Amino acid sequence: MRARLAAVPHVGVIVIVSASVRVSAIVGVFAFACALALSLVPACVVAQPGAGTTAGDDAASALAAPGPVPRLVAPGEVSTGDDECHPTLSPDGRTLYFLRDTPSFDLYTIVETERQGGHWSRPRTVPFSGQWPDGDLSFAPGGRVAFFVSSRPVDGQPRTDTEIWSIARAADGTWGEPRHEADLSSPADEWFPVVVADGSIYFGSGRPGGAGGSDIWRAPPREGGFGPPVNAGAPINSAGDEIEAWVDRDETFMVFSAKGRTDSLGSYDLYVARRVDGLWQPPSHPGAPLNSKGWDFGPRVSPDGAVFFFASNRGFGGEPLPARLTYDELEKRLHAPGNGLRDIYEVDAAAIRPR
Repeated sequence: MRARLAAVPHVGVIVIVSASVRVSAIVGVFAFACALALSLVPACVVAQPGAGTTAGDDAASALAAPGPVPRLVAPGEVSTGDDECHPTLSPDGRTLYFLRDTPSFDLYTIVETERQGGHWSRPRTVPFSGQWPDGDLSFAPGGRVAFFVSSRPVDGQPRTDTEIWSIARAADGTWGEPRHEADLSSPADEWFPVVVADGSIYFGSGRPGGAGGSDIWRAPPREGGFGPPVNAGAPINSAGDEIEAWVDRDETFMVFSAKGRTDSLGSYDLYVARRVDGLWQPPSHPGAPLNSKGWDFGPRVSPDGAVFFFASNRGFGGEPLPARLTYDELEKRLHAPGNGLRDIYEVDAAAIRPR
């Protein structure tokens, strides 16, 4: 995962150096068709906006209730002008997990913040992160096990690549000890693990045997771990780079980030695909304002299926300025979200419905 994006340590200037990461776009509203019933874990109620909701759904709605144009998540609390990305909500919708990163993305740390009234609490580092690069936290169905990636040592041996780990979470919120998922290991990076209802896991990897530089893979469950990973194949994977895929629990719907496709607006763009009769259909490109000239990645859907979250390094420097900036104005923009570092965005989930 560390190879996905590196940035020079100057706020607002990003240098892309590799094929995998981890985005203000042209404002326009697109109409999308097809119904969407999405759920991240079975413990949550799947609801369309406006439908009956649980307490967890209320928390997610209080967080977002966004419209058709992406907006920053909690400016000043979550989106700060520093480097933040890869959001995911807890199964009850009350805790937001995300990454705080060095601008160079040499170190990325999983942090959490809780919804308290009309704002988010001060983030804190989760107990199992903070020493090594850790990222891409995702809850498995049921909410008692989470998966993440890390370049921490394995069996006492250092790693230069990111590996997939799992960790148990008790009913009282207490975390267990991380467990290395050796069945999914390779010499290359693995990232963005997502577990679906039958226990299979989707993830991105630059391992050999793919269609491009990096691909989406799927591994079935087996006792004590996972079976051999299988490439998701065309039309999901291509000669370009597919890096991160969010898949709904029933495997009928996928949102993934890809680079090198002819309809791309910039670098990595978000794409949407449906699965019909067991086969993934050609993905569609939602266009702007969901995608931008920058990097758009890290897709997640809220537990109630109403809100779509993603990360982007879209910034004010990507478009011509309407007027010159004074030094004070420039300094303010450079130390705020939208400065070209990674930020977290939210949008109505209708924006990712397949067309």
